[in-house]
Amino acid sequence: MTDVAGTDNHFDLIVIGGGPAGYGAALYGSSAGLRVAVVEKDKVGGTCLHRGCIPAKELLETAHVFRSVAHAADFGVEVGEPALRWSTTMARKTQVVDGLFNGLSGLLKHRKVTVFAGTGTLRADRSVLVTGSAGESEELTADAVVLAAGSVPRTLPGFEVGGPILTSDEVFELSDRPERVAVIGGGAIGCEFASMLSDLGSSVTVLEALPQILPGVDKDVVSTVLRSFKGRGIDVRTGVRVNGHTPGGSGTTLSIEGSDPLEVDAVIVSVGRRPLSESLGLDGSGVLVDERGFVQVDELCRTAVDGVWAIGDLIATPGLAHVGYAEAILVVKQLLGETAIPVDYAKVAWCIYCQPEVAFVGMSEQAARDAGFDVVVSKHRWGGNSRALIIGDTEGMVKVIAQKNADGTPGQVLGVHMSGPWVTEQLGQGYLAVNWEATVEEIAHFIQPHPSLSESFGEAVLSLTGRSLNS
Repeated sequence: MTDVAGTDNHFDLIVIGGGPAGYGAALYGSSAGLRVAVVEKDKVGGTCLHRGCIPAKELLETAHVFRSVAHAADFGVEVGEPALRWSTTMARKTQVVDGLFNGLSGLLKHRKVTVFAGTGTLRADRSVLVTGSAGESEELTADAVVLAAGSVPRTLPGFEVGGPILTSDEVFELSDRPERVAVIGGGAIGCEFASMLSDLGSSVTVLEALPQILPGVDKDVVSTVLRSFKGRGIDVRTGVRVNGHTPGGSGTTLSIEGSDPLEVDAVIVSVGRRPLSESLGLDGSGVLVDERGFVQVDELCRTAVDGVWAIGDLIATPGLAHVGYAEAILVVKQLLGETAIPVDYAKVAWCIYCQPEVAFVGMSEQAARDAGFDVVVSKHRWGGNSRALIIGDTEGMVKVIAQKNADGTPGQVLGVHMSGPWVTEQLGQGYLAVNWEATVEEIAHFIQPHPSLSESFGEAVLSLTGRSLNS
C-alpha cells in the first residue's frame, strides 16, 4: 500500500473502503480509464475475502470433503474412518485467502489504482482525509467520492466477544474445533456455521428468535434444510429468546427463556451485521445517516451530497458481495455519463452454502400470494434425478412459482427456490428467467443436458405446462 504522503492527490474517483463494493468500483472505473484511489485501513478484499464469504466457503468445502470420505464405502472405496486435522484445515483456509489477496493486490496495481493505507474520512468540502496508523495524515481530492466502508458483525447485550463468545470474525481464527457449539441466529451465516461444524464432528444447537430459520427462503425449501439438519443431529430451536450466559470452565452456560440451561464450549453470535458509517466522520459532511447507521441514498446510490455515492454494506440493501459489485458498476456508469439502470433488489440471487445448499431468486410462494398474485407451483425432488443419484446427494428440491393466467395456464415465472446438490451453481437459469420476466412456456422449450442436475429445473418448469417426462 501507498503511505499517506508524497503523491499527486487529485483523482477522478476516491473510494473509501477496499471490500467487494469498493474494489469493484475501483477496478471497473480504472478499466474505463478513470484515475482511481482506494483508501483502506486494513487489507483490500474486505470482510468477504478475509473474514466472510471466502474463508466460510473454504471451511464448508472441508466439511464437504469430510462427508464424502465418510461415505466413500458407499461407492466401493475403502478408506476407513476420516479424521480431521484442524490445523491443516485452517492453514489451507489461510492459503486460499492469501492467494486471492495477493491476486487482488496485483490486479489493483496493474490497473494503476493507488491504494492508501489508512482510515478515510469525508470532509464538508468533499475532500477525503486519510489518517495512517501512526497518526500521519494527508488530504485527497476527487471529482467523485464513493463511500464503501462495509460492515461488522452485530453483537448482543451481555455477549461481549471474548473467550467462548465468538462472531464470524473469531470463528475463522479458532485454534481448534469446539465440541459443543450454540449458534445464536438461524440466518444464512448461522446455518452455514452450524452445518459446517456439525459435519466436522461438533454437537450444534441453533437458537433463532423468529418462527423460521432462513428468513426470505420459501417454507418448502426451509423444510428440506430442517429435515437434513435433524437427520445429522443439529438441534434447531425457533421462537426462542436467549437471556444471557454464565461463563464456567472453558465454556459457558446459556440461559434460554422457557428452556433448560444449555452448556456449550463456544457460542457463535450470528445476528446480522451493522454498517461502519461511524468510521467515515460524516457529521457536518451533509451525508445523511439513518437511525440504524445506514447511509441514506436514492435508487442510483447517490447521497444527499452532490458527487458522493455510497454502496455495499454501508447502505440498506442486501448485504451480498455481488450486490456490492452491481452497485459499483451502477455508480461508475454515472461518472462516465452512461445509462445507469438501478439494481432490482427484489430479484437478486441469494446463495447459502450449508448442506443442503440453498439458492433462490424472486418471490417465495407466500410472498407472491401476499403480493396479490394468483400462482401455480411446481416442486421437483432430486430422487428422480439421475445425476443426483450418481453423486449420492438427493436431499432438497427445486420449486418454481409462476403467475397463473386468466385462462388457468402458467405465465411469468415469479420465483425459483432450490435446495440440494450444487444449487448455488445452478441458479443461473432461474435468475435469468425471473429477471427477464420469462414465461413458463418460453422456458419449457429449452433443452436440458442429460444426465445433469439442471434437468430438475427443466422438469419443474415443464410440469407446469400440464405435461412432463419424469414427474
